[in-house]
Amino acid sequence: MGPVLAGFLQLLALIGALALAYIPLGNYMARVYSSDKHWRVEKWIYKGIGANPDAEMTWPAYLRGVLAFSAVSVLFLYLLQRLQGILPGSLGFDSVNPAQSFNTAVSFVTNTNWQSYYGEQTMGHVVQTAGLAVQNFVSAAVGIAVAVALVRGFARSRTGDLGNFWSDLVRGTLRILVPGAAIAAIVLVACGAIQNFSGIHEVGQFMGGSQQWNGGAVASQEAIKEFGTNGGGYFNANSAHPFENPTPFTNLFEIFLLLVIPFSLTRTFGVMVGSIKQGYAILATMATIWVGFVALMMWTEFAHHGPALQAAGGAYEGKEVRFGVGSSSIFAVSTTLTSTGAVDSFHSSFTGLGGGITILGMQLGEIAPGGTGSGLYGMLIMAVIAVFIAGLMVGRTPEYLGKKIGSREIKLAACYILITPALVLIFTAASMALPTPPHSMLNSGAHGFSEVLYAFSSAANNNGSAFAGLNANTDWFNTMTGLAMLLGRFLPMVFVLALAGSLAEQKPVPATAGTLRTEKPLFTGLLVGAILIITGLTYFPALALGPLAEGLAS
Repeated sequence: MGPVLAGFLQLLALIGALALAYIPLGNYMARVYSSDKHWRVEKWIYKGIGANPDAEMTWPAYLRGVLAFSAVSVLFLYLLQRLQGILPGSLGFDSVNPAQSFNTAVSFVTNTNWQSYYGEQTMGHVVQTAGLAVQNFVSAAVGIAVAVALVRGFARSRTGDLGNFWSDLVRGTLRILVPGAAIAAIVLVACGAIQNFSGIHEVGQFMGGSQQWNGGAVASQEAIKEFGTNGGGYFNANSAHPFENPTPFTNLFEIFLLLVIPFSLTRTFGVMVGSIKQGYAILATMATIWVGFVALMMWTEFAHHGPALQAAGGAYEGKEVRFGVGSSSIFAVSTTLTSTGAVDSFHSSFTGLGGGITILGMQLGEIAPGGTGSGLYGMLIMAVIAVFIAGLMVGRTPEYLGKKIGSREIKLAACYILITPALVLIFTAASMALPTPPHSMLNSGAHGFSEVLYAFSSAANNNGSAFAGLNANTDWFNTMTGLAMLLGRFLPMVFVLALAGSLAEQKPVPATAGTLRTEKPLFTGLLVGAILIITGLTYFPALALGPLAEGLAS
């Protein structure tokens, strides 16, 4: 079997598995967030934190819950790293320095999981499990909670209430993420991923010296790393490491894990707004972009010119031979079109155009299908923009799901789509203009610029993957990417929740003959076009200086 055919068959198998999980998981998540019953363990948690899970919240109250919980999480994780040197199970590692502690704490709380450190050489068992792994669960639950609040904004009328943040957070963690990650961890252990709390071992002799490996609760963290679209690896090599991702099957399984919740949330959306077809329209938009990007990536990596690449059957530099070009291409597209950021190959070693595809995937806003929750609310914001554009074309007030899109709604949506590109471009420009930051670039020219552009695209869009050619462990990059992650996560949430509150207060507008049918393929095409055009106009000059220049020159 040729490598191209193998990659195509893996893609078909992945699509089939996602299709089988779509309806049951989507329906289950809709029931989780619509139920008025609380589990006993959930009641204990509410009592412990002093929250009333049945009290409805307006959007400012919901936002305060999100920000307060996230601020406490950042402080806890920062202190845990700073105190690592005196904690048991630290494996002899020292406390993490202040700049890197700040960066890592912000990274995991914002669901970015950007890592400027070697995991196996920096973090002990306590920080990995009690700190990073816990944030993998709750940061993902926060994203889903905000998405559900926006869905309620569309579904409800004549009220400013969006549900209860604490209830949504606890339910998302205990009813969705914990059981799903537990099942996934068992599968990974059965396939060879490690799960232990062993210390550091010296293994073998290599070029006159020994190599050291430490164990850890790897399978359990790997499971939620993908299932919650987090991306932070236990080891520096991330999902290219055989302890995290031992076989071609686990590689495909991990891709399934990172896609299944974002895609299935479109079903949850359709159920909660009372129109399954609306969910299918959003799903079709996400799937069209994802499949298109995978096909384009495979083409660039398999068909790149040059006798060495053609003899090898593809661009194999930086890719695991266990997985091949096809599976690595699917993983790279899936991890950058979601907020996962995990890698099973090194994106800096992709072809010039292939590396550009990974950057563009993040710059789309990670909405195809995006992160857990963030992908859905980002796509719904783009849907609001699309119906506004359609309204301008026909000269009538735009409507979406029975809600009028007026000046307030479109201003909030516009602020949402502008804030992240502004962060990416400003931080990239500052890093290239100042004398010191460019010293962190491994390469010069267009590829070096791509390294910096990739870093801030990854940070501001809460992706977390790296181009693998930039030394980000400096005070500048630790601080600036930390700020980009914070602002890129929470400022958009302000606009999302404000939009949700505005929509929930409206009364529904009956559909007429002039209403745009947003469940039809025409709207899907309009939405795909709007996403690509807006992103293209925003980022094309920067992409032309980096990956496009490199790809055309090679």
